[in-house]
Amino acid sequence: MSYPDRTIAIEKLAAAVLSVDLDRPVRVAVDGRTASGKTTLADELADTLTAKGRDIIRTSVDGFHKSKAERYARGRYSPEGYYHDGRDLSAIKALLLAPLGPAGNREYRTASFDLHKDEPITQSATIAMADAILIVDGTFLQRPELIDSWDLTIFVETTVEVSAERGARRDAGLLGGVDAARELYAARYQPAYRLYENLCAPGKIADAIFGNDDFEHPALEIRAGGRLA
Repeated sequence: MSYPDRTIAIEKLAAAVLSVDLDRPVRVAVDGRTASGKTTLADELADTLTAKGRDIIRTSVDGFHKSKAERYARGRYSPEGYYHDGRDLSAIKALLLAPLGPAGNREYRTASFDLHKDEPITQSATIAMADAILIVDGTFLQRPELIDSWDLTIFVETTVEVSAERGARRDAGLLGGVDAARELYAARYQPAYRLYENLCAPGKIADAIFGNDDFEHPALEIRAGGRLA
């Protein structure tokens, strides 16, 4: 369903998340293409749920990168490298998701690696409230290694053209200009997403789809048969 106002769509999504009642923290993935608007939506959802009195753990998988040597071992522009070698999936599960899961002790960590220093870090654990909601944004969150560790999955849906243009403009300063950013998106990020789509069909298995091409007037679909239906 399309909504005339973004706030209404996010309120509807927040209400759906609040409908999930567990005896432990609820782990929510906000998945989607690179530059689809995952971080923005995750922040908005977190703010809305916080305003409703819930304790929110808001983070991303960016704290779990692998080393530069590992990430670029297949080449700077390799889509396979971006998909397979970008992040430490075992650390994401062991440090963040498993502690908040059914057999967890609620002692979680949100990072294992400093991307800028290109070195591992050891982070002190934080104890989550029993009724906390974890909201994590990132790419490839519904891959087989992670899918069973989420209680809810939200897929931010955009076209190739919209996400590429948003990403090129967002990352131009880091990548040497808009043209260089577009080249990297075309060579690495977009093909990596196609690989992910072919392997995992993320838009089909998510519990909710947030159509984000029109930022001010998004669409929200609660997937039939999903955990929010």
